[in-house]
Amino acid sequence: MRKSILTASFSLLALAGGSAYADILVAIAGPMTGQYASAGDQIRKGAEMAIADINAKGGVLGQKLQLEVGDDACDPKQAVSVANTMVNKQIVFMHGHWCSSSTIPASDVYNESQIPMATVSTNPQVTERGLKNIFRIMGRDDQQGLVAGTFLAEHFKGQKIAVVDDKSAYGKGLADEIAKAMEAKGVKPALRESITAGEKDYSGLVSKLKSAGVGVMAFGGYHTEVALILRQAQQAGLKLMVMGGDTMTNSELVTAAGPAADNVFFTFAPDPRKNPSAAAVVKKFRDAKVEPEGYVMYAYAAMQLFADAATAAKSTKYKDMEKALRSGSFDTVIGKLSFDAKGDNKLPGFMVYQWQGGKYDYVKK
Repeated sequence: MRKSILTASFSLLALAGGSAYADILVAIAGPMTGQYASAGDQIRKGAEMAIADINAKGGVLGQKLQLEVGDDACDPKQAVSVANTMVNKQIVFMHGHWCSSSTIPASDVYNESQIPMATVSTNPQVTERGLKNIFRIMGRDDQQGLVAGTFLAEHFKGQKIAVVDDKSAYGKGLADEIAKAMEAKGVKPALRESITAGEKDYSGLVSKLKSAGVGVMAFGGYHTEVALILRQAQQAGLKLMVMGGDTMTNSELVTAAGPAADNVFFTFAPDPRKNPSAAAVVKKFRDAKVEPEGYVMYAYAAMQLFADAATAAKSTKYKDMEKALRSGSFDTVIGKLSFDAKGDNKLPGFMVYQWQGGKYDYVKK
C-alpha cells in the first residue's frame, strides 16, 4: 500500500515537473486566408523553419518552441479576436500582424496583456502611440515614402504622376508620404485618387488616368489591386508605370499581371537573400522548394529575435524580455536589429526595386 502511495506521489510530481517544462508558445498572425493569403503563407513558412532550426539546437532556455498561428484576413475586428485568443493561449511572443490596420488594434490587446511583439507593419502609428511592447523589424512609411517619392520626382521628370491609395491604414499612409516627398521635390501629383480594395473593376480609375495623360502611378496598397489595374490599363491601351511599397514583393503580382509586372517599381528593405551571413538559411529554404522572398526571412528573423532576447534575459517574462529587446542588439538573417525608444528599428533602410522577367532586383542608379 505504501509503495502504491509513493508511486502515485512520484507520478504527480513528474506531471507537475512536466508542466514546468512545457513548450514555450510563440505565435504569428496575419492573412492566412483571403486575398492576401500569400503573404500569410510567407510568414508561416519563415516562422516554421526558424522554430525547427531553434528547436534542433536545443530550443530556448532548455525548452522547445511551439508555434500558434492566427488568421486575421487583414480585418481589424478579426485581428482583435485573434489577439484575444492568443492571450488566452498564454503565448509569450507574437510576430504580427501584417496589415497595419490589423496590427494597430491588435497591439493594444497584446500591450494590455504584456506580450511583446515584432512586426513588419509600416504605418507610423504602429509605434507612435507610446506602447512599450512593439518592436518593428521593418522601416516606416514616412521612410519608404520619402525614397519612393524622391525616386519618382527624379526619374520621371516632366511626366504626369498620379498618387492613388486603397483607403487602408497602410495604403493611405504610404500614398500621403509619397505625395509629400514628391511635392518637396517640386512635383505636384496630377491626380490624387482612392479606390476600394477588393473590387474587380478599376476601369473608372484607368479612364481617369488615361484622360489626364498620366503614365505613372504611385500606389499605396497591396499587390492584388496593382495587378488588376495593370491588366485593365493594358486593355484600355494605357502603358502604366507603377511605384508601390513593400507589399509588391509578392510573386503573385507577376502571375496576375503577366508581362505588365515589369512596369512595377517598389520600395523594400535591403534584400536579405543577398546577405552573406544568411546564405545557409537561404539555401535551406531553396532546398525545401521555398523561395525566401518578401516576408519569409522577416518571420525567420522575428523568431531569432525572440530566442536571442529570451536567452539574454534568461527569462520569457514580459519585463525581462522588454528590457532585453529595448537594450540589446541582435544578429539575424535580415541583419542587425536594435530598437529606439519607440520600438522602431534603428537601422531601417529602403531601396528601389523593379520586377523584371518574374524576379525583382535593385534598380541601379
